[in-house]
Amino acid sequence: MHNHDHQLDEMYRDIILDHYRSPRGRKDVADPTVVNEGMNPSCGDEIEMKVRLKGDTVEELGVHCAGCAISVASGSMLSEIAEGRTISELKVIAAAVKGMLTTGEVPEEIELDELSDIEVLEGVRQFPVRIKCALLAWVTLVEGLERYEKGGSGENASTTEDANPTVIV
Repeated sequence: MHNHDHQLDEMYRDIILDHYRSPRGRKDVADPTVVNEGMNPSCGDEIEMKVRLKGDTVEELGVHCAGCAISVASGSMLSEIAEGRTISELKVIAAAVKGMLTTGEVPEEIELDELSDIEVLEGVRQFPVRIKCALLAWVTLVEGLERYEKGGSGENASTTEDANPTVIV
């Protein structure tokens, strides 16, 4: 049994490293509807996300993340499942990912094992200091979408408050 756990860990690590080495979604999005940046100061991760919406559906999403393997891999996984989904679907998925990483509880209607490689991130829960790395892309996406929904242009406004990239504490 113990050996099986070790093999599983290795497989999960391989998947994370694969996403880290060749992140999906690293593209430029023309005419983005939403642009948001996120930072995780504790690990030095920085992310920029551009989303083009068609109605309330994500038509195209680009993620540029510089940081540790977990934050880059998480952003890569997010990009694989975001396109073609609605804002409300993505909020539910983001909440499920957060649940998986923090309490271990995921809403029943979400099948995380069907979402690309997201399940692999569950192992991060054992390392609380790394949870912020895994959540950075999701928090950045949801914040950008919510700002858009509140009637913002989705661009960082020029007020001093919004000019600074979001810091997740």
